[in-house]
Amino acid sequence: MGSDGQIATKAFVVRSPGSPFLLEDVILDEVRANEVLVEIKYTGLCHTDIVVQSGGIPVGDFPAVLGHEGMGIVRRLGSRVNTNSLNEGDEVLLSFSTCCECGPCKSGSLGSCIRFTEINIAGARGPSISDSPISFPNGDPIRGQFFGQSCMAKLAIVPETSIVKLNRGSALSESDIASLAPLGCGYLTGAGTVMNVLKPIPTSRFVILGMGAVGLSALMAAKAIGVESILAVDLFDSKLELAKSLGASCTLNTKDLPDLVQGICSLFPEGVDHILDTTGVGTVLESAIRALGHGGILAIVGAPPVTASVNISPLDLLMNCKRVVGAVEGAADPAVLLPLLVDWYEEGKFPVNRLAKVYPADQLHVALEDLHAGKVIKPVLDWSSV
Repeated sequence: MGSDGQIATKAFVVRSPGSPFLLEDVILDEVRANEVLVEIKYTGLCHTDIVVQSGGIPVGDFPAVLGHEGMGIVRRLGSRVNTNSLNEGDEVLLSFSTCCECGPCKSGSLGSCIRFTEINIAGARGPSISDSPISFPNGDPIRGQFFGQSCMAKLAIVPETSIVKLNRGSALSESDIASLAPLGCGYLTGAGTVMNVLKPIPTSRFVILGMGAVGLSALMAAKAIGVESILAVDLFDSKLELAKSLGASCTLNTKDLPDLVQGICSLFPEGVDHILDTTGVGTVLESAIRALGHGGILAIVGAPPVTASVNISPLDLLMNCKRVVGAVEGAADPAVLLPLLVDWYEEGKFPVNRLAKVYPADQLHVALEDLHAGKVIKPVLDWSSV
């Protein structure tokens, strides 16, 4: 600890859009009244981190510390943190932050917070980089509290609203805990969209487009609540084989299909009830809408590029009662959903350990290479090596 209560640590810093993740010395401020100092044990790598790092999503000022799928140990509490539910030494999962005051937040749909982008992309303390709790040793500020966390770091200052206590069961090994670290975003988004947005019933005809971490989490959640007909769609046979082993009733490889709509309708001639899209590809979204049956719902969790266009007649949507909805973080309350997903994991219903591979944090470059090459679905960084 420094002379003014400041804390020295290591973090991956992105100095400008498109520049690499560099492991650097940084300084953290002392925690504020509503914040917690967390020693990060594991960090899941999310596609959003990589899109922001590449400049695809404006994060505000750079340099920045990213990372928003963290798991760690509480090391210090701010003066107003509720000690009835959180104490030093507790193991915690980290998720996004919210205002806790708007209508969606008060209704329990925290992922639909009206200030979600402002708080999570710009930083939970405020929009100015000068508000950030992270700086270089020379005092120059670094944007922090990305999704409340900036957990691509050995230590992080996190608002209490981003923390969910992990009640580790005796059956959970250290390997299990590492696999569960990404619950706060990718896994929560897939499962939450199924449970809070689409709400399929056992007889629903359900399609998931894209078998990455979000799509496979949605598949496991749908299977856990009893959905019988689940179609998994992807470009890679290896991912489709994994989806089949996790409960998909049928699969389609889009490389083998001249037309996605015909492929889906060959299995479900009347169309389908629910589609969850994780791809964000305009042509795929258009096909998804056309493949919906009467009264069907398409939930979009993959962000389409700004140039994407979808050519669908509003009359077709109206006359066939089709709906298209966006789902951010599964419209979930992490304090409710994450403990349920941990329980499902212990019961064998949500085996995310089959998606994760753990890398020493100082081998981030290897994890990124494996992710881009399709060798791993969910890389997880282990900070014990730093």
